[in-house]
Amino acid sequence: MSSKIFSLPGEVYQNRKLMLSLAKNDFKTKYAGSYLGIIWAFIQPVVTVLVYWFVFSKLRAGAVRDVPFVLWLISGLVPWFFFQDGLNNGTNALIEYSYLVKKVVFKISILPVVKLISATFVHLFFIGVMLLLYIVMGYAPKIAAVQIVYYSFATFMLVLGVTYLTCAVVVFFRDLSQVINIFLQVGVWMTPIMWNFEDLHLSGIIVTILKLNPMYYIVEGYRDALISGRWFWERPVLTLYFWVLTILIFFVGTRVFGKLKIHFADVL
Repeated sequence: MSSKIFSLPGEVYQNRKLMLSLAKNDFKTKYAGSYLGIIWAFIQPVVTVLVYWFVFSKLRAGAVRDVPFVLWLISGLVPWFFFQDGLNNGTNALIEYSYLVKKVVFKISILPVVKLISATFVHLFFIGVMLLLYIVMGYAPKIAAVQIVYYSFATFMLVLGVTYLTCAVVVFFRDLSQVINIFLQVGVWMTPIMWNFEDLHLSGIIVTILKLNPMYYIVEGYRDALISGRWFWERPVLTLYFWVLTILIFFVGTRVFGKLKIHFADVL
């Protein structure tokens, strides 16, 4: 049993150089043929941030947690974009690389990781933009900002576990991609990205339910790192909950992936 649990992570580690090479190629070829090339990978998120900033800055005034609204907003949107991009692309990894899935000698378990590494390239760019914006507006991040590395890793592991499950299921149930799109549309509003608990005066069971969303931990973590200077170990219950849930999702995802992968080549 234990050998099966660690076989997939072992395959991923053994093929780490191939994964990095495929991820670079995936990132470069995604927008091949267009005039602006990979610039398109950054335009849509930037436009989205600007739209949300414009709309919500008109609906509310003043700062949030002692920083301008745009800084509070972008610290929630950047991790959400990473989660969204990773989940969408990772879910369709096997379908997109169906020609590799049909190769007997190819380790298909690395494909979801390839897609997440590709999404990480864009995420690193937006982390840089976010930090620059904080500095330009006079809110230079303190030492606690190094936690962005930790929270980015946490997001990566959460999405990886989910995508092992979704990329395996979507091969047999193609409608799952549409279900995920709806989930993401709802999820962005169920996560305190554009709104704040204090502003809505939420309390009791509603707050508890909303905090069960693992992306609440990630979004609040980015804001802790950049705004309040709070360390992740100062949220012991949430940290424990997040990692127990993430490990559980990863275990279920890899088990389902392992059970179904012998049928992928026949269906694709």
